[in-house]
Amino acid sequence: MNRSVVSDLWYKMVHSGSRMNFFIGINTIIFLFFAVVNVVEFLFRMETGILPFLKVNLALPAFLPSLLYKFWTLFTYMFVHEDFLHFIFNMLALYWFGRIFEDFLNARQFTFTYIAGGIVGGLLFILFYNVFPGYQETLPYATVVGASACVMAIIVATATLLPDYNLHLLIFGSVQLKYLALVYILIDIIGMAGLNAGGAIAHLGGALLGFVYIKQLKAGNDWSKTFQRKPRLKVVHREKVTSRVINDIPEQEVIDRILDKISQKGYQSLTKQEKELLFKASNKNEE
Repeated sequence: MNRSVVSDLWYKMVHSGSRMNFFIGINTIIFLFFAVVNVVEFLFRMETGILPFLKVNLALPAFLPSLLYKFWTLFTYMFVHEDFLHFIFNMLALYWFGRIFEDFLNARQFTFTYIAGGIVGGLLFILFYNVFPGYQETLPYATVVGASACVMAIIVATATLLPDYNLHLLIFGSVQLKYLALVYILIDIIGMAGLNAGGAIAHLGGALLGFVYIKQLKAGNDWSKTFQRKPRLKVVHREKVTSRVINDIPEQEVIDRILDKISQKGYQSLTKQEKELLFKASNKNEE
């Protein structure tokens, strides 16, 4: 692969400021590692034991005695995909909805929604399998992997923030986000009695987090501020501040104030100038 292509992809993942790109990149790297090891084992007719070891130690178990010794899997499971279709559909959905999310909210809020959605999805999976009799037979060996709970959190959060936003689909045409999210949720409710019951339950947990988080955000409670870094004290000379050139791109402090206003009063409360500033900032992130 051309070195410039690799450099460009690395920049988009790490330095672009987009958390959507970052999480897609992390999931892709881990998926490709699993895929390469699998191909090598197949070609050389060898069993390294790497994949079984990783699956056992990265997948989230529902059985509490197993979870006690693998507590880290509540975090690691959300970055592991075994099946190609599972991986590609998750990443496509994360891209489609993540772009909209990042147009209206900031990187910290995206990170919180993704991680918290995965954690709540995992906890709901554990809860259901240990509470409901229908899952007791499979409880000792039930596990879940994949970013679906995280993706569902982003989908439902975006639809809750912008329910009437239209997304253009290849076959169905223009569809409002609230209806797309509702279809996803109904499919997962039905799936709770299917072959991938654990995954469906985790999806619903992520959806719940996404919905509640945005409702709280609109009420003025931004849970993502738990991820906020405390600013370091700086000594700045006045003349350097006044002479700084920003090339018509709004400063981050201005953008943060606009995002806070969206959180408290909604996007419709922005003035025309504020919308233009937000648009310029989003275009800068895409370059």
